[in-house]
Amino acid sequence: MNKKESFLPYFLLRNFSIVGLWTMASKILGFARDILMANFLGSGPIAEAFLIAFSLPNMFRRLFAEGAFNSAFIPILSKKLSKIRNAETFSSDALSILLALLLMICALAEIFMPSFIIAMASGFTGDSRLQMSVDFGRIMFPYILLISLSAFFGGILNALNKYSVTAAAPLLLNIAFILALLVAESRQLSYGWALTFAVPVAGLLQLCLMLFFLKHQKFKIRLKFPKFTGDIKRLAVVAVPAALAGGVIQVNLLVGRQVASYFDGAIAWLSYADRLYQLPLGVIGIAIGVVLLPNLSKVTSRKKEIERNNLVNRSTEFALIFTLPATSALLIIPYPLIVALFERGAFTSYDAYNTSNALLVYAIGLPAFVFQKIFSTIYFAYEDTQSPFRFALIGMVCNLVLAIGLASTFGYLAPAIGTSVSGWIITFFLWRNLHTFNFRFDANFYKMVIKILGATVVLSLFLILSKFLFITYFLASSQKIILIVFLIIISSVIYFIACKALNLLEPFSQIYKNKNEPS
Repeated sequence: MNKKESFLPYFLLRNFSIVGLWTMASKILGFARDILMANFLGSGPIAEAFLIAFSLPNMFRRLFAEGAFNSAFIPILSKKLSKIRNAETFSSDALSILLALLLMICALAEIFMPSFIIAMASGFTGDSRLQMSVDFGRIMFPYILLISLSAFFGGILNALNKYSVTAAAPLLLNIAFILALLVAESRQLSYGWALTFAVPVAGLLQLCLMLFFLKHQKFKIRLKFPKFTGDIKRLAVVAVPAALAGGVIQVNLLVGRQVASYFDGAIAWLSYADRLYQLPLGVIGIAIGVVLLPNLSKVTSRKKEIERNNLVNRSTEFALIFTLPATSALLIIPYPLIVALFERGAFTSYDAYNTSNALLVYAIGLPAFVFQKIFSTIYFAYEDTQSPFRFALIGMVCNLVLAIGLASTFGYLAPAIGTSVSGWIITFFLWRNLHTFNFRFDANFYKMVIKILGATVVLSLFLILSKFLFITYFLASSQKIILIVFLIIISSVIYFIACKALNLLEPFSQIYKNKNEPS
């Protein structure tokens, strides 16, 4: 292998870092939001009603926003950017179709909201949570229109190698939530309604932000009457299987919520645990997926297989350097993390215990979900959305069997078990079929993995020792959040030293040698 090929290209690392840092900032604000929600709402009926209602537009968001539509749209757009007018025409046609679909879905949701809520959480039937969820849902659902359009324009900015705005936009949702909770607390208003109205407001702000920056790129889009051009038919051929795959994933989430709705507090426990393991997944997996897709779409010809394979190999190494230590921490100290972040106010020690158990189970699947983000970009770059759909179906069957079949034994943890196991199954099939694109992991990748595992073992031993020596003092302390931040800092330093000792950081110390590479 050429030595240059063992290094992550400078422009990729730069863009990974941009998206990752903005995502990290959003996640930190998200924790502040969740801490406030846990404090004011705990795991009570208002919290569960809001979480179910909010999950409804988020379910469709994964199809029409960052999900299926953009997964199909961005590769086609990236290949058209050599002729900007063709790209603008295609984007205008795609926008018209997307807007028409979203308006129809919004209308149907507003009419059939009670049925939608029951489909998500039948355990709410016959109690106050059902009507609250319906009322919250009708106010929040237009968020899907706003956030999908925002993601669409953000996808164009990503294809133009402008990642900062799209990565920073989620901050607005968390800021809106935090302000809503603080205003509700100071003015003695309903927390549930304050959060509900904050959702569409945040969506509108995100959309305005995207439109403002897209205008400065001089990329012209105009709204047309929807029509099926050749490019739109091609988009549909690619997007429909991706949407079906996304639909399968939503079925998995739906099953999980259905099972959880029959256990008091479980929806909140699983939601808070999900938020914590989404931090590394969001910062690492999503950052790499967002940046990698448009760049891979530009190197899909056979003549560029070496460049493509290098991009994927180096990106996967970069992801694992952060994913494996994060997984280790979530597996070893889930309870201290949950206690430090959430155990206050209405969120009891019982809630913390159950949430930490859910977090531990989710953590088992974390590497799988990061691998999925990377591997799926290869399929999408080649406009192959049918294969991920087939693999998602297999994962869905597994999740259904485990989530429902294990509920009587493991209770509220059954959906988390189903999620993690099915995640690994989908990852296995995505990996096994990469040979169809003539992709393989190179020798340098396997050397790096061994080194990363070695550094992770060092970190794990330190965390285990810290847990046994200081857990009693930690639980008795009134400064838990300060102590957990201190532990994270010390752990990061130890992991860095281990990486340095194993020569893991050499590729990243060399990136500036290739700083002038074209993006």
